[in-house]
Amino acid sequence: MSVLARVYEEQGLVTTGLVLIEEHAQRVKPPRMLSVPFNFGNTLGRPNDPEYQHEILRATFDLLDREEGPVLDRFSPDIAPELFSQGSGVARQDSSVVSDPSQEIDLRRPFYERWVQQNNGRTAVGLSTISQTDFKWVIKFLQNFIGNNELDTSIRPEQFSVAHFIRYCVDDLKAYYFESKMYEDPDLSITQLHDWLWAETAVGSLIMRLAERMRSDNNNEVKAVAFGIAR
Repeated sequence: MSVLARVYEEQGLVTTGLVLIEEHAQRVKPPRMLSVPFNFGNTLGRPNDPEYQHEILRATFDLLDREEGPVLDRFSPDIAPELFSQGSGVARQDSSVVSDPSQEIDLRRPFYERWVQQNNGRTAVGLSTISQTDFKWVIKFLQNFIGNNELDTSIRPEQFSVAHFIRYCVDDLKAYYFESKMYEDPDLSITQLHDWLWAETAVGSLIMRLAERMRSDNNNEVKAVAFGIAR
């Protein structure tokens, strides 16, 4: 984003934008950027808080009044970024209710579908192109991959490599769980959502085992994609 802004400005366009990693912007020196203390996927801060999000956007557009750059301002510098829990950093609490990820997905479906309905059909699920109603086949593939029983699957779209299909499936599973939980318990913070996923769900345990399996793979692409799987 910062590099593109410089390219556009060289062609006569005036730009402004948001950056999540301030150090990158300091190195690239874009014309006008607002540094925000949030995480990837959370650029405008708290979800479902349009007044706060509009405040961030107004501060971003206000930078257009600054004729000379580079400009790098901070939004609310007194706000510390909220750190997400990683799978490896959370103590597991094996559920006494369900240990089968496929069964657990079915139990979460009513909450997920109500979330989608509540949000007028919007959802972060969809990267893998696999419908959430078919996630049982995704779970089966991931389990077989972990056990070296099946290193590919017929449900993988041709445009994705195996490694990237796995990554997109994991991203979809995370989104499915987070959205279902946000409907079930809307007062949870983002950190609490991550703690719940890694500590209390069967899918969280599956993803951690998958990440460990991928890190030991002989395929460099699989190893590279493994970074960030259980985050």
